[in-house]
Amino acid sequence: CREAKNLPTYPGPNKMRDCYCTVNLDQEEVFRTKIVEKSLCPFYGEDFYCEIPRSFRHLSFYIFDRDVFRRDSIIGKVAILKEDLQKYHNRDTWFQLQHVDADSEVQGKVHLELRLSEVITDTGVICHKLATRVLECQGLPIVNGQCDPYATVTLTGPGRSDVKKTKVKKKTNNPQFDEVFYFEVTRPCSYNKKSHFDIEDADEVDKMEIRVDLWNASNLKFGDEFLGELRLPLKFLRQSSSYEAWYFLQPRDNGNKSLKPDDLGSLRLNVVYTEDHVFPSDYYSPLRDLLFKSADLEPVSASTAHILGEVCREKQEAAIPLVRLFLHYGKIVPLISAIANAEIKRTQDPNTIFRGNSLTSKCIDETMKLAGMHYLQVTLKPIIDEICQVHKSCEIDPVKLKDAENLDNNRENLRQYVDRIFTVITKSGVRCPTVMCDIFFSLRESAAIRFQDDPDVRYTAVSSFIFLRFFAPAILSPNLFHLTPHHPDPQTSRTLTLISKTIQTLGSLSKSKSASFKESYMATFYDYFNEQKYADAVKNFLDLISSSGRRDHKSIEQAILLKEGFMIKRAQGRKRFGMKNFKKRWFRLTNHEFTYQKSKGDHPLCNIPIENILAVEKLEEESFKMKNMFQVIQPERVLYIQANNCVEAKDWIDILTKVSQCNKKRLAVYHPSAYLNGHWLCCKATADNTPGCTPCTGGLPANIQLDIDGDRETERIYSLFNLYMVKLEKMQEACGSKSVYDGPEQEEYSTFVIDDPQETYKTLKQIVDNVKTLEQEHAQYKRDKFKKTKYGSQEHPIGDKSFQSYIRQQSEISAHSI
Repeated sequence: CREAKNLPTYPGPNKMRDCYCTVNLDQEEVFRTKIVEKSLCPFYGEDFYCEIPRSFRHLSFYIFDRDVFRRDSIIGKVAILKEDLQKYHNRDTWFQLQHVDADSEVQGKVHLELRLSEVITDTGVICHKLATRVLECQGLPIVNGQCDPYATVTLTGPGRSDVKKTKVKKKTNNPQFDEVFYFEVTRPCSYNKKSHFDIEDADEVDKMEIRVDLWNASNLKFGDEFLGELRLPLKFLRQSSSYEAWYFLQPRDNGNKSLKPDDLGSLRLNVVYTEDHVFPSDYYSPLRDLLFKSADLEPVSASTAHILGEVCREKQEAAIPLVRLFLHYGKIVPLISAIANAEIKRTQDPNTIFRGNSLTSKCIDETMKLAGMHYLQVTLKPIIDEICQVHKSCEIDPVKLKDAENLDNNRENLRQYVDRIFTVITKSGVRCPTVMCDIFFSLRESAAIRFQDDPDVRYTAVSSFIFLRFFAPAILSPNLFHLTPHHPDPQTSRTLTLISKTIQTLGSLSKSKSASFKESYMATFYDYFNEQKYADAVKNFLDLISSSGRRDHKSIEQAILLKEGFMIKRAQGRKRFGMKNFKKRWFRLTNHEFTYQKSKGDHPLCNIPIENILAVEKLEEESFKMKNMFQVIQPERVLYIQANNCVEAKDWIDILTKVSQCNKKRLAVYHPSAYLNGHWLCCKATADNTPGCTPCTGGLPANIQLDIDGDRETERIYSLFNLYMVKLEKMQEACGSKSVYDGPEQEEYSTFVIDDPQETYKTLKQIVDNVKTLEQEHAQYKRDKFKKTKYGSQEHPIGDKSFQSYIRQQSEISAHSI
């Protein structure tokens, strides 16, 4: 979420607004930016990444104006259909904000059965009756924290409107109605065996429609809230007297088109959305085996992993799935060692070592992000939190100094922060993850062999990653490294920029450090740190994290905050008497314990040691008629918790599962529903200590491999090769050209690194063969899915535009193949 511009002015003397932006799956909020105060062009600059845990129709972005006294008001929204996300993939786009009203805020689907039949009366005449059965709804929006839905069914036609209403279903957005309503469609007439309808009846039916409206029964005086509607003309029943299907609910057209689209301003977004169909593991074995040979192949430039980096438009595209796959299988160090060694051999100047955005540097960046996240949290989070909260003035540029500020005081504030951060970094060597240390050892050895006349190259090869690409960026943008939830305010951001610059220079070990600053005030400030003790501390730290045979000191593990936030929990029954009600509590998870208290900073009301967490699993919604619930299972009792949204629930389940997975007494089975009224709702067992009836979802030891699906990463690599197939073929041509012609290289082939044309061509042929085999499997899967899928089923309700476009594509493919 980048920025908004030209928002409508506030109808008051100030005219400015305090705005924030939310990211929503349909109507469910999953992320919220910070509030930018007093602006009509707020800049957010915030990134949000999540695994999407459920199906959705729209990815929506709402701009809210904060109101101190009333509920925050919505200025406008951007709603992107799921099937349109690919159009805007990974590029900055300005979207016009659209007007928001209750009639347009719709999500969910309804299951209906319609039957048109003849009824013969006692007097021998017939009339036509319509039976409408409202079976159930799924995924209705939750309005102001609650959903008590009911449906109205209306038969409309010329001069008539008959309305029926279901019962209200309390506290559920997946109501089971199963109610049937009967409507008299045509007047009684003489019985005629030859025709189902006479001409007049047929005309009358053609003009009629059945309308189903969903409502939320509200206790407020403003009336019930509209949730969505469905309109069906009865003429389609003339082909078939009964029809049963699922339908997406639609917005209501209330004719409110007065606002111009540009009246509300616009929002700049960059959306990256990927969706992969992942086959069982055996499908990927040939491509996976080919990738795993990369580290041992000579030269490494002829390997599958290196070729992926060559053909991708951005090296980052290739690095992310490669690192995740190789980390998952414990093969990342040999791969990075091989491609780094090849890059060092191609480097002529030791001062430019690893300075470019090569495949090596991007792979090491990604490895540090994945393997070093906890290390970063332990090392930097406490002091970053303090800087963000205390707001000490640290501006040392005389031009930017405010009237009330003192330059010497600011310098001293900044010096203290830099000193403290430098100390925590250089004393953190024993906590640096083993996989990072093994990579640094390999870099150090390769650089020292390549540049034997430069005694410092063994340090700069490592510092160019650990300082320049790990600690300095994390200090500069703590929100991107999950050290803070939002982008810092301008003053704090300036402080962090000055600290980051200084730490980067301290870690670089360059000969003339003051000269490395363009600004004179930075060169003056750096004089504080022109002492040998700083250079010695950096070298000792780099020696420790890149030494051979170094091992993690597991015993040195301080309590580190992993996640915190408000959630709603049900009383656990620790007291013998008392209501088991639901209450909002502030939850904190560290690597030692899981606690909750009334508010942030209060004394904990309950402490659950990590070793007492036997399982963490989802809780079925039917247990308490509440969404996004999960359970933390302990030896004596179960804690039931409701998260704010589906993404938050998944995050809490994932991190609680990960932190407790080494527990020796972890359960193999659990109850997916609650124990209520003397029995388990899932298996109906009456004893509260009955063993679970469903296998637990996670039971492996906790490490980096757990967070990664190796098959999914291999599917991503296949997708990239398939996307860049033209480049693969161009590279094959380049190999052929190189092997038969020794003259100057053709310009179109000069972008590829090809050291051994024959070996590279051999690998390319294997890649192309594997990609084409997987492409055939995907095509067959789509054909099979197309044959089996029914439009109007629960998976593809009527109104599913993505399925309609898929049907068109398949029809075109079929027609073309015929």
